[in-house]
Amino acid sequence: MTDAQLRALLTRIVAKDKIAFKQVYEALERPLFRFIHLKLNDPFQASDILHDVFMEVWNKADRYQGRSTVKSWVFGIAHNKTMDVFRKSSRLVVTDTFPDVEDEGPTGESCVLAAQEAAHVKACLGTLKPQQKEVIELAFYEDMSYRDIGTVLNIPEGTIKTRIFHAKQLLLRCLTDRIQGKGSRHD
Repeated sequence: MTDAQLRALLTRIVAKDKIAFKQVYEALERPLFRFIHLKLNDPFQASDILHDVFMEVWNKADRYQGRSTVKSWVFGIAHNKTMDVFRKSSRLVVTDTFPDVEDEGPTGESCVLAAQEAAHVKACLGTLKPQQKEVIELAFYEDMSYRDIGTVLNIPEGTIKTRIFHAKQLLLRCLTDRIQGKGSRHD
């Protein structure tokens, strides 16, 4: 769904249009849940936060000012609510657990190769600092611009660029080592 479509739906949500809310929910529920779950590694808590995020969208849609995309505004709400959980529980480290990704490739060989590649990527993502993983996830899995990521995380765009640059370098080095057999094979 495009940002223009999401903006139009958000305008209707301000008027308490339940159909518009349902459409926004359906468009953003899965990526938001994944984003929250990757941080907490608790599907029940992630579901609770997801519910809170959408309640805030419903109740505070009129506060959207259009300075970012609707998606980054909603992800920003999710980020803030997730960070509130960390602050309340004094948890400092974000989980390194990533869900297994199922490949729907047409052949058994492509499935095996994809699984091997996914295992390499998962292992290498696990070597990144939480802040680096977060920006990589938003940039590549959620297809957000550096500006939108900065809005979600409330940090300068230059910091996003630096984190992504260093994360890419670390991922490249790790993936190269793993593929050439120099990395750990315990995964």
